[in-house]
Amino acid sequence: MGQAEDFLATALAEQRAALDGGDVSPSDLVDASLARIEATASLSAVTSTRPEAARAEAAAAAERIASGGARSPLDGVPILLKDNIVQAGEPATCASRMLEDFVSPYDATVTEKLREAGAIIVGRANMDEFAMGSSTENTIHGEARNPWDPSKACGGSSGGSAAAVAAGLVPVALGSDTGGSIRQPASFCGVVGLKPTYGRVSRWGLVAFASSLDQIGPFGRSVADCAATLEVIAGHDARDSTSVPEDVPSFTDALDGDVAGLTIGLPEEYFVEEGVDPGVLARVKEAIGELESAGAKTVPVSLPHTEHAIATYYVIATAEASSNLARFDGVRYGRRADRPEDLQDLYTRSRSEGFGDEVKRRILLGTYVLSAGYYDAYYGKAQRVRTLIRRDFEQAFASCDLIVTPTMPETAFGLGEKSDDPLAMYLSDVYTTSVNLAGLPGLSMPCGLSDGMPVGLQLIGKPLDEATILRVGDAFERRTGHHTLRPTESK
Repeated sequence: MGQAEDFLATALAEQRAALDGGDVSPSDLVDASLARIEATASLSAVTSTRPEAARAEAAAAAERIASGGARSPLDGVPILLKDNIVQAGEPATCASRMLEDFVSPYDATVTEKLREAGAIIVGRANMDEFAMGSSTENTIHGEARNPWDPSKACGGSSGGSAAAVAAGLVPVALGSDTGGSIRQPASFCGVVGLKPTYGRVSRWGLVAFASSLDQIGPFGRSVADCAATLEVIAGHDARDSTSVPEDVPSFTDALDGDVAGLTIGLPEEYFVEEGVDPGVLARVKEAIGELESAGAKTVPVSLPHTEHAIATYYVIATAEASSNLARFDGVRYGRRADRPEDLQDLYTRSRSEGFGDEVKRRILLGTYVLSAGYYDAYYGKAQRVRTLIRRDFEQAFASCDLIVTPTMPETAFGLGEKSDDPLAMYLSDVYTTSVNLAGLPGLSMPCGLSDGMPVGLQLIGKPLDEATILRVGDAFERRTGHHTLRPTESK
C-alpha cells in the first residue's frame, strides 16, 4: 500500500509508466485512494465512495493492461467527480438537502467519456450547495478544509475536488466553473485547475446553476495532467445545444516547453495594489519575470469594464439560477414536504426546507432582477455590459496571445471568516468572473507561496485556444517546479 500511495501522489505520466511497467496495479491505486480518503476524512473533501464498483473496474483495467492494448492516460487511474456531475446509480446531492436522497438514473457525458477512457471513478467530491459559494462551507456534508492549513477554506464551489487532488487522494478530479469555481480553489489549494472555453466540454449531466456560464473542467497536479484529462472529456455533444462543434486538438502535443515569441498581455486593472495581498502580487510578478526570461514578451493591455464584472455576474448568474432551480418543487424529484395542506404549501415548504441560506439568497435576487418592471433595468443592462466585457477581451487579444493575472487577490481565508459577509465573499471573485462572462478558457496554476499558503497564477486564452495557455503553463512548470510543492497534510 505504501508504494501505491507514493504513486498515487505523482502526476499522470508517472502513474501511467508505473502501471505499464507493472510497478503498481489499478487495484493498488484504487485501494490506496480509498484508504487516503478514509484517513483524511477530517478534510471533508469527499462526500461518498463506491468501493465495490471501483475495485471491479480496477480488475477490468488490469486485464486491459495485461493484454497490451492501446490505453488512454487515465486508464486504471482513480478519479473523483464533483457532486453536481451525475453518474448512473450514484448519488448527486449537489451538497443540498433538496437532493440528499437523489440517485442519478444516467451518466453525464463527461462521465461516459471518463469510463470509456478507463478512468476509475472512486467517489464524489464536496462542493458548495448547487455550486453557489466560494469556500465549500455551504454544504450538508460538512465544511471542506484546506490540506495546507485545515483552519482555512479550500475555496469553492469545487473545493472538495481541489482539496482531494492537493491531499493526494486522487491525481485528477473534475469540477465546474461558473464564476471561478475551478480556478479559485485551485489557487487556494496549490493545484492546477482549468476552465475550458464555454462549450468545449459538454454540460449534459451537469446540474445547472447558470447555464450560460457553467463549464466542466479538470483539476490536476500538473498542467500536463489537465491537458490529458481535457483531451478525454472535450468534444461536441448533440445532447448539449451549447456544445461547440469543433474538433479536439492534441493538447498534450502543445506542451513543448517553448514560449519564445509569444506575447503576454498584462491588464492594468488586475495589477492595482489596493485590495490585493502584497505577497500574491509579488509572486505573480516573479512568475511574469520567469516567463519573460523564457523568451515571452509582455505588453500592457486594458480591460476597462472589469470594474463592472462582479455586479454583472451576480445579476446574470442569479437570474439563471432562479430559473434553473424552479424545477425543484417537491413534485417530480428531490425533497418533498410531509403532509402538505395544498399545492402552494407543498411548493413553499419543500423549497424552504430543501435550500440553504445562500441558495435562497441567490434565488430571491435572481427572481427580483427578472421581475416585471426590473428586467430591463437589471438583467437586460447586465447582458449589455457582458457584451462590453467580451469586447474588451477581443480588443486586448488583438495585441497579445494570452493574458496573465493573479487568480485571486489573496491566499486562502479562514473558515468562517466571510460567512457572515456575503458581499465580501462575492468580491473575492473579482479576477475570475470576467472569464466566464466572456466564455474564455482560464487556467490557474501554483506560482509560489505567501505566508506559507499557495498563490495562483491565472492564464486567460482566446476562445478555443486552451492549447496556448496549457503550453505556457507547462513551460512555467518546467522552469520553476512550484506545482511539486505539497501540503503537510497530504504527506
